[in-house]
Amino acid sequence: MWADELRVDSVAVHAGRDDLGDLGVHALPIDLSTTNPLPDIERGGASYEVIASGGEPPADGSAVYARLWNPTTARFETALARLERAPAAVAFSSGMAAMTAALLALSQDGRRHVVAVRPLYGGTDHLLASGLLGTSTTFCREDEVAEAIRPDTAVVIAETPANPTLDLTDIAALVAQAGGVPVLVDNTFATPVLQNPIDLGATLVLHSATKYLGGHGDVMGGVVACADEATAAALRRVRAVTGALLHPMGAYLLHRGLATLPVRVRHQQDSAHQVAGWLACHPLVETVYYPGLDGDPRGLLRRQMRGPGAMISLLLRGGFDQARRLTDGVRLFTHAVSLGGVDSLVQHPAALTHRPVAAAARPPQGLIRFSIGLEDPGDLIADLDAALSSQPIGGDAHGRQWQRDRVPRSALAVAVPCGGRRVSSRTGR
Repeated sequence: MWADELRVDSVAVHAGRDDLGDLGVHALPIDLSTTNPLPDIERGGASYEVIASGGEPPADGSAVYARLWNPTTARFETALARLERAPAAVAFSSGMAAMTAALLALSQDGRRHVVAVRPLYGGTDHLLASGLLGTSTTFCREDEVAEAIRPDTAVVIAETPANPTLDLTDIAALVAQAGGVPVLVDNTFATPVLQNPIDLGATLVLHSATKYLGGHGDVMGGVVACADEATAAALRRVRAVTGALLHPMGAYLLHRGLATLPVRVRHQQDSAHQVAGWLACHPLVETVYYPGLDGDPRGLLRRQMRGPGAMISLLLRGGFDQARRLTDGVRLFTHAVSLGGVDSLVQHPAALTHRPVAAAARPPQGLIRFSIGLEDPGDLIADLDAALSSQPIGGDAHGRQWQRDRVPRSALAVAVPCGGRRVSSRTGR
């Protein structure tokens, strides 16, 4: 069966491994070479020029130097491109390195203006607002993109679901508003398991690969899938000059992580739906932000996504003090930044990831964000119930018995919000 005919679970396992049979290996190989032998002066020089210009090593040439190209990294790029249904992908040392390269590659020929739909990841928002890369940014709502476009606009940037309030943006409508301006979609929260923005007209699809793609909290990386080879070549040129290539060990770990990505994402999503439903009924919770709980009024979960994902945010009654009680009180959740790993995390965006964001766009002090992992959802609910009640649950996550009778197993059946109250999927503005 051809790779294009495979379903996502099969692609996740097999993509990027086409050359393993010829190499005589089964597991992914890791090439740690920092330099590579040159066949001769002429072909070595020609290889350098091709790679530094955004191409791949010639068949009769050399990879020259690890800052330019690495075969282990290239395999991961091939796999991610297939998952995103894209012609090519370019991998970087971190998600922010990927975003920086995209801005540098696109803001050429006098086009230095960016249109960005808020909310965004705090690091991206800060980079754009700072003007550090010589760009200026118009921040706007989804329905204001068309009027924000200027002759010098280089790119429109959106994140959907957005960090941290899980707002959904209609990608196809955004592309229509952008006209011929490239659209970059941050797909970190959804992953290619749940959403493929290039199918909807996006030009670039960015992932903080540190998150779901790696899935185990032990590797950093970023990757951009591109709708055309010319865009990929432009990104590779920036990467070669700036030295932001993803390290081969990181590429190996990320490629290995892709094999279990669909299984992890679906299981985490199922648990998140149960946790979100329980939270929506808690008296200390003012609003739950989780796509789909409000019935998906614009139909984006049906037209654009294949599920709501495993990220949840909530707005607590009691503001910062209640937020601190929750983050201090959990035991099974780890209080830490990042997301998408096998273990569940909780963090306070306004104090951490979104601290550099302009005050008017910063999340409220009572907002908490959860990344749901692979634990039993009943245990996660019991942990949250104890933390919100400020009552110790007896024992810890390292061997002593948890007090489970505080939350009846029937709580896990909660699939819809309580009477439609305190729920938002933020599918529109």
